[in-house]
Amino acid sequence: MNVRVAGLMSGTSADGIDVAIADIAGLPRPHGEGVQIELFAFATLPWPEAERALIFDLFAGQGTPADLCRANFRLAEVFADAVQRVAASAGVSLSSIDLIGSHGQTIWHDVAADGRVTSTLQIGEPAVIAARTGVTTIGDFRVADVAVGGQGAPLVSIFDWLLLRPPPRLHGVEGGWRAVQNIGGIGNVTFLPPVDLDVAPLAFDTGPGNVLIDWAARFASGGELTYDQDGALASRGRVVEPLLTRWLAHPYFRQPPPKTTGRELFSVHLAETMRAEAKAMGASPADFVATVTVLTAASIADAYARFAPGPIAEVVVAGGGVHNPALMAALHTQLAARLGRNVAVGPHDALGFPADAKEALTFALLAYLCAHGLPGNVPSCTGAKEAAVLGKIAPGKNYRGLLEVRLPAAHF
Repeated sequence: MNVRVAGLMSGTSADGIDVAIADIAGLPRPHGEGVQIELFAFATLPWPEAERALIFDLFAGQGTPADLCRANFRLAEVFADAVQRVAASAGVSLSSIDLIGSHGQTIWHDVAADGRVTSTLQIGEPAVIAARTGVTTIGDFRVADVAVGGQGAPLVSIFDWLLLRPPPRLHGVEGGWRAVQNIGGIGNVTFLPPVDLDVAPLAFDTGPGNVLIDWAARFASGGELTYDQDGALASRGRVVEPLLTRWLAHPYFRQPPPKTTGRELFSVHLAETMRAEAKAMGASPADFVATVTVLTAASIADAYARFAPGPIAEVVVAGGGVHNPALMAALHTQLAARLGRNVAVGPHDALGFPADAKEALTFALLAYLCAHGLPGNVPSCTGAKEAAVLGKIAPGKNYRGLLEVRLPAAHF
């Protein structure tokens, strides 16, 4: 039976709320014959200005416990409104949606000096979303993985593992692996073996995605831009190679997986330090944007050269970075340089799922798996000691019908 699920995602860039509405059917092997997902509505709604400012204040550690408590509810109201607006625009009755899976908004991801994640916090209270929409909402997915020793990320690996494994001899490469690279605020990759290899995938955060580029664009535009649209600023600048070499020496890039990172490490403070270094070397604001853009591409390519478990035959890119031509061109160049050969690089859309919708679809899938009592993490990717059911269930008005009619075989 198809289950209609809305997935919600707001990432470390906090540039908007992704809403995907999809029908999901089937169960992963060995519980079933596989999962099928049909997407029929997707949109990204910008955060209201006041709420986005609040998010960035919390990123910066500003605010009292009362501020954080109130923000948990305030952001949930916006998440709930986003679901209702996208459903109405798509002509989807809210009553036809069985589940909502909400990532929430990460405020803090606590990584110890040895790379262990000790805690993580996402806000946007699922009970508020359920109350406003009437739809049973599942959220707070990352904490269950952290509780069993995982990094709490990348959770998108479950989508990749269940739906995107490559065929044998991808692009003619014997034993060729597919790298599924997300470039949001932070970059993360899942390395997928071909279907004829009985080996586990590997995933981790590669480092900065758009987070430093966005900061550089705001600086270069005097605050007028929140990101480098079409890579225009980077295209006008030159890459300062000594700076690129220095920044690539950051210890995170050499740290072996499993590993995750966030704005706590690639922070405004770090960006300001990097900008001061660039200014001291005579780099213009556009040069700074160009250099941090190549830093993102080079850190991704360097991660592949260091840690890929097999030959990379294809790189598939999702996230906001796919829309930055300067970044995509730099990624192709850096991969060729660091892997010693040209590698096919393209958008996620070629695999049948729009690049922009990928993360929201992942949280729809995670809600679906949780509702069936099935694990949502991939331990080889997150570093968890064991597979775990992810998510906390906030019952909506449809909860009893969900149990009795839509998910009669689910294992709550």
